[in-house]
Amino acid sequence: MPTIDDILEHVGEFDFFQKQAFCFLCLLSVSFAPIYVGIVFLGFTPDHRCLNPGVSELSKRCGWSLEEELNYTVPGLGVPGDAFTSQCRRYDVDWNQTALSCTDPLANFTGNRSHIPLTTCQDGWVYDTPGSSIVTEFDLVCADSWKVDLFQSCVNAGFFLGSLGIGYVADRFGRKVCLLLTVFINSLSGVLMAVSPNYTSMLIFRLIQGLVSKGSWASGYILITEFVGAAYRRTVGILFQMNFSLGLVILTGIAYVIPHWRWLQLTVTLPTFLFLLYYWCVPESPRWLLSQKKNAKAIKIMDHIAQKNGKQLPANLKSLSLEEDDDTEKLSPSFNDLFRTPQIRKHTFILMYIWFSASVLYQGLIMYMGATSVNLYLDFFYSALVEFPASLIIMFTIDRVGRRYPLATSNFVAAVVCLVMIFIPGDIHWLKVTLACLGRMGITITIQMICLVNAELYPTFVRNLGVMVCSSWCDIGGMITPFIVFRLTEIWHELPLILFAVIGVVASGMVLLLPETKGKTLPETIEDVENLGKRKPKENKIFLQTGKSKDMDI
Repeated sequence: MPTIDDILEHVGEFDFFQKQAFCFLCLLSVSFAPIYVGIVFLGFTPDHRCLNPGVSELSKRCGWSLEEELNYTVPGLGVPGDAFTSQCRRYDVDWNQTALSCTDPLANFTGNRSHIPLTTCQDGWVYDTPGSSIVTEFDLVCADSWKVDLFQSCVNAGFFLGSLGIGYVADRFGRKVCLLLTVFINSLSGVLMAVSPNYTSMLIFRLIQGLVSKGSWASGYILITEFVGAAYRRTVGILFQMNFSLGLVILTGIAYVIPHWRWLQLTVTLPTFLFLLYYWCVPESPRWLLSQKKNAKAIKIMDHIAQKNGKQLPANLKSLSLEEDDDTEKLSPSFNDLFRTPQIRKHTFILMYIWFSASVLYQGLIMYMGATSVNLYLDFFYSALVEFPASLIIMFTIDRVGRRYPLATSNFVAAVVCLVMIFIPGDIHWLKVTLACLGRMGITITIQMICLVNAELYPTFVRNLGVMVCSSWCDIGGMITPFIVFRLTEIWHELPLILFAVIGVVASGMVLLLPETKGKTLPETIEDVENLGKRKPKENKIFLQTGKSKDMDI
């Protein structure tokens, strides 16, 4: 009985229809980038200092330059390792006093400035930036700096919670319904976030974006891989992910042109409403329709695909029933199946950690460069560009070299790069950026390869559940990464890199414990998984001597 792949061989596995659908759906991957790493620009923290009432008037009266004003009125300025004092404390002085001298306004208080009492920034802050971010608008600095971490953690928490529910919606009501629903909610919440009057409402709308945005990305990924033939599925999946990298490059340009966070958020959100037009442009997955026993609709869509590709659905295929054999045993997946046998249990724990470490290193390197960069836009742009060769490396090595060694090597490269960056002086910034780009390329290879490897290590009936459970640790890693980066850099700028290096080296070693899946058929049963990587015993050969003195191999 023919399958969808059999029919696609007749009507085109990657012809006009699939290419058109691919171009449409790849835009979903492009638009996902501002949500996943938009914190770099939306939550940018510029240099800042306490707002001192009266200082501006005194500076004008005395004719001070900005440098002189800062030197006279900001405590701890220029002291190495003491950014907290200059950014979060001010002199407890009334700058409106007329008796203050222009040459040394603090001379009347004490002979040593270190003895002048300090107080908190009760009247707000002054930010040295021509634009704006959620940090500058809601004063998310000093005692409230952790709220920036929470902002990004909420997105990842949304990814985690959404993956549990969105997957059910896609399987129960269809890929197309799930796509359109998540696109609408994502676009609406993105606009509402841009006009949020306070931090709390902004956080809520960002959480909602997290709940649905990954679902729309995943729906697009599933749709395009289910539209194409088996021979093109892997390549299309990698190219779909590559469009996320394109989104990073585009985001950099938009953020440079629009340095105000509200307008930036609107600019990257409003075009996503156009994805609702996919109602007329993209059909439902025929594979999902078949799984729901909606065979007539599935055949109708296959006929539509054939016509788009300039071909005809063979008449004998139109009349065939595409139902699965009712006698086929159906296995119901359960969470316990992921830990039931030794090999599957080992795969589950290792894959969970690899997903976790990949997320921490990927998001961590992006946030670290944003927090320590000299030119935020150029550094982000360069690091985004290296993701393109990462995808090409995967395409040219995965079937030639295999999965295990490239995956282990890419993890190790990212870890070593983080370790080396610790010893690079700050004045050699170009070298630090170059190394960060190399690490970014390594961890990008890891993320894109683990998607494939994860699916190849589970039997069919539990494959989707295995990918969902293991990849959820990617979101857990994303929840804690902002706190790792932004809090540890306050202690020592290089401290996050040490943690990244340790996490990456451990991940590299754990990958080597997994079996190689190159050239192996996808496992169908638990027994197939248990036998992965095991050598088949050699067949015993018995030779019988006949009267003609010839050996016969039995």
